[in-house]
Amino acid sequence: MFAQDSYIQQFTDMMSEGFIFIDHQGNIQVYNRKAKEIFGIIYNEGIGHEAGKLESGDIVIIADNCLGKDDGDLKAEDLAVLGFDDNGLEEGDSVILAGVYQEKKYPPIYKYKKTFEGRDDLRLTERYNGLDIDARIEGYNGEIHIRVNQEDFPIEFVNAIGHIVIIDGKTGRIKFYQSRGYTARGESIGDILKGKTYRAKGKGAEELNVIGKNIFEIHMGGPTINEFYDAATGKNLCYQDKFREINGRSTLCTLLPVDRKGKRIGAALKVEDISELRKVIRERDEALKSVDEMEQRLRAHEREEHLFPEIVGDSQELLYAKKLAYKASKTNSTVLLLGESGTGKTLFARAIHEGERFRERPFIHVNCASIPENLLESELFGYERGAFTGAKHEGKMGLFEAANGGTIFLDEIGELTPYLQGKLLQVLQNKTFIAVGGTKMITVDVRIIAATNKNLEHEMLQGRFREDLYYRINVFPIMIPPLRQRKQDIYPLVYALLPEICRRIGSEEKTISGEALQVLAAYNWPGNIRELENVLERAANLAEGNTILSTHLNILRNENKAAGMLNRIRPIKEVLEETEKSAIENALRLSGGQKQTAMEALGIGKTQFYEKLKKYKLSSSEKRN
Repeated sequence: MFAQDSYIQQFTDMMSEGFIFIDHQGNIQVYNRKAKEIFGIIYNEGIGHEAGKLESGDIVIIADNCLGKDDGDLKAEDLAVLGFDDNGLEEGDSVILAGVYQEKKYPPIYKYKKTFEGRDDLRLTERYNGLDIDARIEGYNGEIHIRVNQEDFPIEFVNAIGHIVIIDGKTGRIKFYQSRGYTARGESIGDILKGKTYRAKGKGAEELNVIGKNIFEIHMGGPTINEFYDAATGKNLCYQDKFREINGRSTLCTLLPVDRKGKRIGAALKVEDISELRKVIRERDEALKSVDEMEQRLRAHEREEHLFPEIVGDSQELLYAKKLAYKASKTNSTVLLLGESGTGKTLFARAIHEGERFRERPFIHVNCASIPENLLESELFGYERGAFTGAKHEGKMGLFEAANGGTIFLDEIGELTPYLQGKLLQVLQNKTFIAVGGTKMITVDVRIIAATNKNLEHEMLQGRFREDLYYRINVFPIMIPPLRQRKQDIYPLVYALLPEICRRIGSEEKTISGEALQVLAAYNWPGNIRELENVLERAANLAEGNTILSTHLNILRNENKAAGMLNRIRPIKEVLEETEKSAIENALRLSGGQKQTAMEALGIGKTQFYEKLKKYKLSSSEKRN
């Protein structure tokens, strides 16, 4: 109809939008240059390649974000030509695979993700048959990248796409790479794996002539193309500026039926590509996100300097623990504080509780090691009237119920008996428990912070701590470093603790000498901050003036005493040999020198007995004395 009218083609090629006209039989009469660019009919990007087909020995890399959709109806069994044999891959799954065409001696490498796992991201980075391959599916960005030896072949998608790159098995050169417009060119993964030839790309490559072809040959159907055909064949259907997806491209479409003398002769489709607009918007969003993240990091850095001021210290080790504690304060997850005695676990627990979410709610501190075992259950869970001898007539509310809506801090949780561990597990799982002597289920909304100085993994392996409870409380673990690992915090700790200690003991405020500070910094602090506080309190009491000197520090005498005792320790081998010699002498003396009786009493064999007599040079006369 218009195929031979060069003026119409020239005029439509000047348009900034894509323009397609089909006649009443669905055959393409006008397909302007912009439409060819939008749908990849013209594609001169990239390094280019010649026309050809897949041959035995070629290396094929595939990245498909939805198997069976927009990939030429690809099925898992179609990948057998690449050596793939995995019954787990199904329609709708995303897959990345590299294999050798029709060469079974080279097994493929691959990764896939099931539909129910989402199609967000998948990546395969390997060296395969001498090639460095990095293929990734980026669901959020709507892009697939196949990189071969630093050469990148990207392709964008809206919902689904199948990307493929082929390397010549003989020369190692790029033989084919997928690009937009592959549907129109008949170059989907399914087509190529089944032996269909592909067209050349790059400058000078011959354009695909679409004029005279049926619209379904080029666009393979879809809602918009079906509407286009229906309008051309007589259906009264038209719209303006509607968002539509055609061949995986996001477009803004206007559909107009065309009549002549009251008779339908075809339809026109004007197409604007909004994929580039979406890309610009995405880049803008990413830039704004980057700025926002930078601002958040700056604000976080400012917060770090003032984070939990009651927890004194600015070492990197402590700062990391404080960061975790700050994050924990924003959630209601179970927190497990780990660390040696005296490191400040109680201080951390209260700081976490007093975050924005729980500050005005109850905080109940329970030291599981300080409450007798037979009373701990009733203290934690309460009891009903008459539950046991000596129980209050009206019963008693437990600490869990008292903490309802807030936080319960279970210090030294490693001391709980197996029975109480089981009851605590029920609270963690169901937020319910039964009071001692009761029958009614009590429900609480309480956040649990647990603490221990024990190695719970070791306790679990030894059977002293329930495995299921361990995994329940180990949701948000925070390791609090010992003082010997953050000695730079000793100075600020001293200056923070000393004024408080002086007020507590009723003393005037004291200072500390530089030499004393050096002594404190050189000590290893097995008792951590608690020991530091005790040493400072003793020194403050001993110091008659206003300055604490190194001579007032008890740790010097303790260390000297320990060093002296260490010098007097004898090797364990020497002690054992002396004990063994003495035991043989006593056995011989008590048996009247009867060797048989002595060795039987000692429980050793004849050979061993005589070897020891020789070793310790024990004579017959010595044994009879």
